[in-house]
Amino acid sequence: MLRAFAFAALLACTGAFAQNWPTKPVHVMVPFAPGGSADTLGRIVSAKLSETFGQTFVVDNRGGVGGMIGSDQIAKSAPDGYSLLVSSIASQAIGPAMQSHPPYDPIKDFTHIALFGGPPLVFAVNPSLPAKTLKEFIALAKAKPGELNYASSGPGTPYHMAGELFKAMAGVNIVHVPYKGSSGARTDILGVQVQMMFDAITTMAPNVEAGKVRALGTSGKARSSVLPNVPTISEAGVPGYESTIWLGIMAPKGTPRPIIDKLNAEIRKAVNSPDIKAAWEKQGAVGMSMTPEEFERYLHGDIEKWARIVKISGARQDR
Repeated sequence: MLRAFAFAALLACTGAFAQNWPTKPVHVMVPFAPGGSADTLGRIVSAKLSETFGQTFVVDNRGGVGGMIGSDQIAKSAPDGYSLLVSSIASQAIGPAMQSHPPYDPIKDFTHIALFGGPPLVFAVNPSLPAKTLKEFIALAKAKPGELNYASSGPGTPYHMAGELFKAMAGVNIVHVPYKGSSGARTDILGVQVQMMFDAITTMAPNVEAGKVRALGTSGKARSSVLPNVPTISEAGVPGYESTIWLGIMAPKGTPRPIIDKLNAEIRKAVNSPDIKAAWEKQGAVGMSMTPEEFERYLHGDIEKWARIVKISGARQDR
């Protein structure tokens, strides 16, 4: 009897706590360096939540190991609704698959709140390459196995894995050339040191429009608003290909469900608001709206997908 009474009292306290949440600033971890899509889009969502809830959502950048250092910190934080994570394909689907002993489990150690979207990538080649279309590039790569190369911002990044997924689905042998960041890779594709790369669509679009690189495809399900005349990779020659940098909000496992529901409702509302839609279009991002359960199922599928590609590529990222 006493145990039942204590449990009921605990539920009542939790409900009251969640109803009043937030009563102080909320810490939002972006586990990547400033300036990238996770930082830019994460800050836009955080600002919207600050406006909605009347409390500051303080963004903290803590990069390292493909987003896993900052993510691990949030996984081990108190589940009180005041520690949130801008999660991504890199830190939740790719990174753990590349480590023998990842510091956290992306399913078991987090509460999955809401996806809010992300940008597709663009498949860009140097204009000196005699391939005007994706099908021509695939034919050239098959005629010269191991002779063409592609740059990425580093092993295990979404740019690298997009290339590995392309290799597996197109059946081509192109060589990965990792850099310590996108800027070096981008410089070398413009200078013809490498033949192609997958890059952030908003960053590479000016080079496409200036004729410095040739865009053969974009990596989303639908064509990008930033490069509407460029076909998707799926429609250009690799049916079913998709590789986007999705982003979402997570919290430590055990965060009260009423807080999760409040955040999910407001994030989904924000994604559909005119100002966020305009910001997303400017960034080339595609909005996403899911329940917490749909987000978790989506993550399950993505983990399985990228674990297969990581295994095929042989890439490792052990600390």
